[in-house]
Amino acid sequence: MEEIHLIDKPPVFAILGHPNEGKSSVVATLAEDDSVRISPTPGETLKCLEYPVSIDGVEVLRFIDTPGFQQPRHTLAWMQNFEGPGANCISEFIRTHHNNPDFGHECELLGPVADGAGIIFVTDGSRPVRQTDSVEMEVLRLTALPRMAIINPKDKSDLRYLEDWKAEARKHFNTIRIFDAQRATYAERIELLESLKMIDPDWQAALTYVIDAFKQDWEQRIAETAGIIMELVETASGHSVKKTCRDSARMDRVRQELAEKYQADIQHMEQTAHKRIKKRFKHNIFNLELPTQSILNEDLFSARTWKILGLNRWQLATAAGAGGVLVGAKIDLALAGLSFGVFTALGGALGAGSAAWGTDRMAKAKIRGLPVGRVKIRVGPAQNDQMLFVLVDRALIYFSHVINWAHSRRDQPQPGINTAAGEKSGYTAAWEGSLKQTCRRFFRAIRKGHTQRMEELKTQITEAVTAQLNIISNA
Repeated sequence: MEEIHLIDKPPVFAILGHPNEGKSSVVATLAEDDSVRISPTPGETLKCLEYPVSIDGVEVLRFIDTPGFQQPRHTLAWMQNFEGPGANCISEFIRTHHNNPDFGHECELLGPVADGAGIIFVTDGSRPVRQTDSVEMEVLRLTALPRMAIINPKDKSDLRYLEDWKAEARKHFNTIRIFDAQRATYAERIELLESLKMIDPDWQAALTYVIDAFKQDWEQRIAETAGIIMELVETASGHSVKKTCRDSARMDRVRQELAEKYQADIQHMEQTAHKRIKKRFKHNIFNLELPTQSILNEDLFSARTWKILGLNRWQLATAAGAGGVLVGAKIDLALAGLSFGVFTALGGALGAGSAAWGTDRMAKAKIRGLPVGRVKIRVGPAQNDQMLFVLVDRALIYFSHVINWAHSRRDQPQPGINTAAGEKSGYTAAWEGSLKQTCRRFFRAIRKGHTQRMEELKTQITEAVTAQLNIISNA
C-alpha cells in the first residue's frame, strides 16, 4: 500500500436529521466504528460526537453525529427573518439562542455547520413525509452549504413512500442517495463518497484523495486476510502433538487424549485466525453474530461440515477409516483428516494401532531397545488434505460474513452463503483441478519440511486465495 500523507484539512460531515431516523447507524457504517451508540429510543444523542476515520494512523475523514431537531419551525422562522449576510445566519442563530434551553438541540447540531462541515441529512424513507420534515430540509437549504440527503428506510418491507421522499428531497439538496445503513457493502460506501465528491467543486480534490486511500486500504485488508489464511493453513498442515506413554495399559487412553488435544489445537488456530480477520475489518467491540444456519456454527470436525464443504461419500469413508502406523520409534497416529472422534470413527481409528499389534504383544515389545511403556505416541500432521481445504473454505466464508456485516448492525443476521440448510459446497470445491493439485503439493511440502518447495508453491496459492477474496468482496 502506498504511504498515506497528511492532508491539510480532512473533510468533515455533520449527520443531521429528526430524532430516531438512523443518523447514528449511518455514522457507524460510514466510519466503520462499532462503538457508535445506537438506540431505538429517540433523543439518545444529546451532544455532537465526532468519529474520525484514520488510515495507517492518519485521519482522512471525520463524521459528526448530532442531536435531532427539536424546534425546526421556530428555527426556520428565525432564519427567514434574518436580515444579515447569509453566511452569518447560522453562527448568529447560535449566538442568539445559546442560552435558551428550548433551542439547545438546534444550537448543538448547527455548531458543526457553522464551522463549515458538509451536511448529510438522514431520514427514514419507510414512513410518510411530514410537514416537519420539509421544514427541517428547508432549514438546511438556507445554510447554502453543500448538502446531501440520505434516505435510509428502516422498514425494508415498506417502500411505498420512497418516491415521495425522493421528490421532496430534490427540492432542498444537491444530491440524494438511497442508503441502507445496516446492510451497506464496501462498494456502496464508496459510491456514497463519490456522490459527496460531486456536490461541491471545492471538495473534489480532498474526497478523491479519501476515496483513493479507502481503496488502497481495502486492497491491503484483502492482502492481509490472504496472509492470515495462508498462515493458518501452513501452521495447521505441519501441526502434531506427541507424548511418551510409560504404561502400555494406557496406550489407547493416551492416543485419545492426544487426538482430542490435536482437535482443540486446530480449532484454536482457526478461531484465532477468524478473530484477526474480524479485527482487520474494524469489528472490535460487538461480536459479529453468524447466521443461525451458517456452516461456521458447525463443529470443524463434524461430518456435516466436511460433507457441505466438498467431501464426497468416498472421501468421508476414507477419513472415517484412518488408522495408525508405526514411524521409527514412534507410534504415529497420522491423522487422516481430523478423523479422531469424528464420523463415529473414534473406536475404530484409535484402536487401529492396538489391533495391528495386539495389546499383549505391545506390552512385551521393544522398539530400538525402548520398552513399549516408554514409546512416543504422535497425532498429526494431518494426512488427509481435505482438512486443509475445509479450513480455507471456512475462513473464506467467515470473511464473507465480516465484510457484509455493517458496523451499525445490532440484530441477528439472516442465513448467508454456504449454510447447512442449503447443503452448498465450499469455495475450493469450484477451484480448477490444477490449482487443487498445487495446494496438495504445498500441503505435502509442509509436512515433509521441504521449505524451498513450500515457498515456491505458496506464492501461487496466495494469489488464488487473494483472487477468491476479491470475488467475494465484489459480489
